[in-house]
Amino acid sequence: MRILPYFIIICFLASCGVKKTSTSDKERKISVAAANNARTGNVTEPTRTEERRAITSSTHTKADEIINTALSFSGTRYKFGGTTKKGMDCSGLLYISFGEHDVQLPRTSIHMAEEGHRVTVKNVEKGDLLFFKTSRGSKRINHVGMVVGTDNNEITFIHASTSRGVTVSSLRDGFWNQAFVKATRIL
Repeated sequence: MRILPYFIIICFLASCGVKKTSTSDKERKISVAAANNARTGNVTEPTRTEERRAITSSTHTKADEIINTALSFSGTRYKFGGTTKKGMDCSGLLYISFGEHDVQLPRTSIHMAEEGHRVTVKNVEKGDLLFFKTSRGSKRINHVGMVVGTDNNEITFIHASTSRGVTVSSLRDGFWNQAFVKATRIL
């Protein structure tokens, strides 16, 4: 019986996410859209090569598809160990999102951090994973998010936080910037 309180405390400290206060309570919505290379100028009948290019340019990359799957969980409440719309944690969100597109990842953030290859922050792309140490004095990674955008030198990522559930945040945010450890590329 004496071990139970220690076990609960360890689970709480090792949980994915962190309570975060923010100056803005506005919920941001991000969607991923493929580039549309519409032709301008002459109105002529397109050739087969041009039709193939148009089809190729309007298809989503695997990263876009995985991001859209993750974004479909936006607003889902945080639940330690969860992997459903009823509740999920940060690693559960990515485990399910990548898994639905036949990319197998380990179930926990610490083990996900061992996959793929490391990339610098200035070279991150959509679909890359960002890893964090969110507890003060933490010696190991305990949180993960996936890059959904890199516009105007701002890196946005989707993750599951204990206070907001599945949400999109910015790496510019002071808390996330301080907690950041590394980025890896899986795809």
